[in-house]
Amino acid sequence: MSFFPKISFQCEVEEYLTKVFRNNELITALGTQEAESKYQSLLSHLSHPPGFTTVRVNTHLASVKHVKKLLFEEIQKQFKGLCVPVLEHPKLQDILLIPVIGPRRDLKKHSSEVIVGAHCGYAVLRGAHVYVPGIISTSRFMKAGDLVSVYSDIEGKCKRGAKEFEGVKVFLGNGISELSRSEIFSSSGPLNGMGVRMIEPVYLSLSFDNVLPSYLFLQNLPSVIVSHILKPQPGERILDMCAAPGGKTTHLATLMHDQGEVIAMDKIANKVKKIKQNAELLQLNCIKAFRYDGTKALSVEKREDEQEGPPFLPESFDRILLDAPCSGMGQRPNMAYSSTLKEVTSYQPLQRKLFTVAVKLLKPGGVLVYSTCTITLSENEEQVAWALKTFPCLQLQPQEPHIGGEGMRGAGLSLDQLKLLQRFDPSAVPLQGMDINSLQDSGEDDLISLANKDCIGFFIAKFIKSNSK
Repeated sequence: MSFFPKISFQCEVEEYLTKVFRNNELITALGTQEAESKYQSLLSHLSHPPGFTTVRVNTHLASVKHVKKLLFEEIQKQFKGLCVPVLEHPKLQDILLIPVIGPRRDLKKHSSEVIVGAHCGYAVLRGAHVYVPGIISTSRFMKAGDLVSVYSDIEGKCKRGAKEFEGVKVFLGNGISELSRSEIFSSSGPLNGMGVRMIEPVYLSLSFDNVLPSYLFLQNLPSVIVSHILKPQPGERILDMCAAPGGKTTHLATLMHDQGEVIAMDKIANKVKKIKQNAELLQLNCIKAFRYDGTKALSVEKREDEQEGPPFLPESFDRILLDAPCSGMGQRPNMAYSSTLKEVTSYQPLQRKLFTVAVKLLKPGGVLVYSTCTITLSENEEQVAWALKTFPCLQLQPQEPHIGGEGMRGAGLSLDQLKLLQRFDPSAVPLQGMDINSLQDSGEDDLISLANKDCIGFFIAKFIKSNSK
């Protein structure tokens, strides 16, 4: 049952998506009613957070058992004795899963209000406290120490510093203000630090603020699976084409036991800095991060021998991960998607440019994994169909582990080809809340099965390059 309204889109984007999820192939296979029901369910799921927090353990520095014990102690401290399990995944030996309790429907709302931006609100729904840069508005007389109710301005219409807001807002829970209104909106410039400490969030999720930063990395479940599917080996040369903020980069390095070379690229300087910071924090030395546009990463002339960064010679990588820039419609929670149709449709040509470079940089016999965190056909299955037609040297490969569903119909791929793809569709399970009683009544296998499905929308394809043509 939905706690929040379905995700909303601009009209032209909504029309575009409706056509995608009512395409002829899909309607023929499922029937109009089932196809429509699945689509509406997906829209509801996208506005709610996933039912589990996924933590990837940095096995380079610590064992999963050790981190599990430390996390269980942290839960006891944060949740004041509530018995919430920390689950090990049977197919992904480097992750831990923590169920999220909520939505909690019986929370009392306070008269003093804090309005935060949409992105801050989404972070709160996944366990974060409210930090000052995310605060847009507060009640007129709010003081430090006040009990406040926190709301998200999902449409971005609240004016900074407003004393009240009557627009569309979504209740996120209650907290204690760490600062007064005058301190938050001080003329000396924006403050940093915590603005509201959440004590009764609508979704009770472990806060990872300064919790074991060298031992773990917060990642969505499908994002962890991607690196396992690429399956890098010690001593290999790996390229992560669009790497920021470095979750997959550091995972690849860990899977290789920090032996070999992981080249990470991003074209934004601050993002490259973040990759380097994460590599240093997790004590991984085989990562080399460069600020570079992936579409220009192929060298057209002979390089100097001592040059280690991009552009690179053809066929110089054993494996390549292209976690492509995308429309991001699979991210959860998201209650109001703001991109225009022009922005949404701009990703397909960019992805194809990156893909073309990736194929040329890959050695014969090498593996290429393509992934996105979106739900469209044009950025997922259509890209696979295009790649197989454009590059005869590529062959679609089975994926291990295969935890998501098969690919979506509508791009002209065969049933056998669709089975080789992984599409994570949050609507594969009913939208259900989790309270402490239902959690205690659930078996571990049932919870793992739920976590495999109740995640973000995501897509993965794996290819092998058969020859150098």
